[in-house]
Amino acid sequence: SDNLPDEHLTQKNIPIEFANNSIVDIESLSRGVSDYKNGVFVCKNSYYYKGSWFDFDGNPIESSESFQSKPEVEKMSKSKWNVVNPDEMINKYGADCLRLYEMFLGPLELSKPWNTNGISGTSNFIRKLWKLYHRQDANSRDLVWDLSEAEASKAELKILHKTIKKIVEDIDRYSFNTSVSNFMICVNELTDLKCNKRAILEPLAIIVSPYAPHIAEELWEKLGHKESITKASFPEFREEFMTE
Repeated sequence: SDNLPDEHLTQKNIPIEFANNSIVDIESLSRGVSDYKNGVFVCKNSYYYKGSWFDFDGNPIESSESFQSKPEVEKMSKSKWNVVNPDEMINKYGADCLRLYEMFLGPLELSKPWNTNGISGTSNFIRKLWKLYHRQDANSRDLVWDLSEAEASKAELKILHKTIKKIVEDIDRYSFNTSVSNFMICVNELTDLKCNKRAILEPLAIIVSPYAPHIAEELWEKLGHKESITKASFPEFREEFMTE
């Protein structure tokens, strides 16, 4: 603020759980962290102090301003209060979802900004993957297992083998983030075709399994297999299904 000299302002780290898309929950922060109990939070036209908003003349006001933090990409560290507990994420979203999200953030060797809001994308993907193997019961609206032994169509085979090719190439390059993108595209395309063919969905479970092992293992068992999916042979890419 122009009304407050810079020497009166202090830049401090804020615990990550109190920031949502860089907007800080000041009330929860000042109640929950002793270091901020008596903090003054300066915004553009007002400031927050001990549960109330004031203008720069010190008069109490009603303010709709939000206090925005400045995001920085740093390694997770307790001293910087930017550590995300994986146990909490797993309890909320599941281990497969967290695993996929970590890979989806970007190349393994690069630093990546953590934004918990982005995990909803991988959560939606897992739900769509599960729905491929099920249909919604007309009466109960519950999802029931629904798999067809019919022969796969040319369009379905093309989607499957296009995905196999890309996943194999991605694994060779350790490019796991693009694999997750390819899985999302594949599941969306098969959903549009209303595909429920074993000939497509069985190999799909195998190629997904290194990335989301828990849901893949459960699908594999429901597909009627007694051995673990880790014993299954990885599907081979066949060029003929890509030919127009």
